[in-house]
Amino acid sequence: METYQNLYRDSHWRAPLPAQSDAQLILLFGDRALAQDPAINADLKTRFPKADIIGCSTSGEILGTELHDQSLCLTAIHFATTETRVCLASLADQTLETAVATLAENLAQPGLKYVLVLSDGHQVNGTALVDKLTASLPTDVLVTGGLAGDGTRFQSTEVWHNGQGGEGNILLCGFYGPDIVIGHGSMGGWDPFGPERLITRADSNVLYTLDDQPALALYKRYLGDHAEALPASALLFPLLIKRDGEDDAVIRTILDVNSADESMTFAGDMPEGAKAQLMRANFDRLIDGAESAASAALSRIASQKNSGLALLISCVGRRLVLNQRIEEELEAVEDVLGDGWQFTGFYSYGEISPMVGSGSCALHNQTMTITTLQERHA
Repeated sequence: METYQNLYRDSHWRAPLPAQSDAQLILLFGDRALAQDPAINADLKTRFPKADIIGCSTSGEILGTELHDQSLCLTAIHFATTETRVCLASLADQTLETAVATLAENLAQPGLKYVLVLSDGHQVNGTALVDKLTASLPTDVLVTGGLAGDGTRFQSTEVWHNGQGGEGNILLCGFYGPDIVIGHGSMGGWDPFGPERLITRADSNVLYTLDDQPALALYKRYLGDHAEALPASALLFPLLIKRDGEDDAVIRTILDVNSADESMTFAGDMPEGAKAQLMRANFDRLIDGAESAASAALSRIASQKNSGLALLISCVGRRLVLNQRIEEELEAVEDVLGDGWQFTGFYSYGEISPMVGSGSCALHNQTMTITTLQERHA
């Protein structure tokens, strides 16, 4: 496996693109207007004629240990033996269940080992997406990915394939063959505080009441002055959700608020009867979380060479907390993996990865999620 990386910003590429490449896959994260610019896409198609170009809008693009905005971060991948297949579906004219079933059917070829999922991060309930992916794909297929971002605007997100994109899109990229080696890790670094509250009324990913009190009013009381900046300020105070009888808890990020009915819309399900508790950031623990995610990914590929491509998908909430020191979490990942790795990725509205210590996939918020890709015979 060979990789090539470049950055488009301020109307030009950081370095000249190759005259022609045999890369089969391009990861292109960043500005939606640039990603769908006809001139840029025509140039990419000429220089990478065999490649599927996939990506999404972001809340910040990752290239190496650098964070960029209003750019395109390009990673071209040439596989020695691994094959890939890309499928995209829109929710404009079909249900989520139908879209995922069709996507999974299109990927159902012998040798499927790993699926990268990129999804609209504003219209799609991430929990429902993961549940339907889990039900539709073979149990031995690993799934990771993330929900597209839109800065802190929470207005619209897009996913694209070969220059064509739009809202409400879900994209799956399948990786086939015995030689592709995938590692993964996902960690947070947030601390719960305040009392646990019972989710007493919710519908899918919309939360209406906690302890039979209007959810938004209760949440605003905790936020104090931060309430004026909702929904963006909610990224600093996500909710920890835990069902009775289950060991695993998940963090959920707010995507929108409705002052009329005092409800809040989250990136994933808010199950009635579950316990909810506010969380806040601890800077050092966020950095530790990034290191732990890298260590977990590395532990799953311990027998392989110490080089490859690492896909980093981190939550926009982490970016807001770390602020000017955001690149420290990227550098922490590099410290663990080593300088033989190439890094790309984006800041998201949700991260998709198996639960720690479990093979079951889940939607995460406020985590650093890392997927490593290598080929055995490259």
